[in-house]
Amino acid sequence: MDVGLRRTTLADVARRAGVSRMTVYRQYGDLDTLVAALLTRELVAVVDTARKEVAELLTARERLVEAGVRVVERIDHHPLYRRVLDLDPELLLPLIVDRFGSTQKAALALVTEQLEDGQADGSVRALDPRLAATCLLLTAQSFVFSARLVEEAAYDELRRMFDGYLR
Repeated sequence: MDVGLRRTTLADVARRAGVSRMTVYRQYGDLDTLVAALLTRELVAVVDTARKEVAELLTARERLVEAGVRVVERIDHHPLYRRVLDLDPELLLPLIVDRFGSTQKAALALVTEQLEDGQADGSVRALDPRLAATCLLLTAQSFVFSARLVEEAAYDELRRMFDGYLR
């Protein structure tokens, strides 16, 4: 977070963690793997918190929509994700235009499962859950990557977009 991903080395990470370089190398192999693990861990924590907060909502669609908006809003304000977008946004470009990373794949699996739950309880329309999960993720990402342009009221619009799409 101090200098950005491009200027960080595994030796820097080891020094800050108080362990040897070899310990970090053995655990992660390279900086890309370590960063992917960190971003995934942080996203999973945000998602888990949002899911717990909406667990009492009646339908899977309501839970998915509300948790999805909360996750987007929290990532928009998350110190690590903000810092990556501030210092190294070009490093995220392949994850937007070329391929899904491990964090995105984890999110896709979770949203696909929630869509299937919504179809089972009748709150989500007939659709291909994997394709719909991809569409929802891409929409959510546009809000995250454009967070500087998003007004707080836009989260209510995102909620309406998600809900309308899934009805």
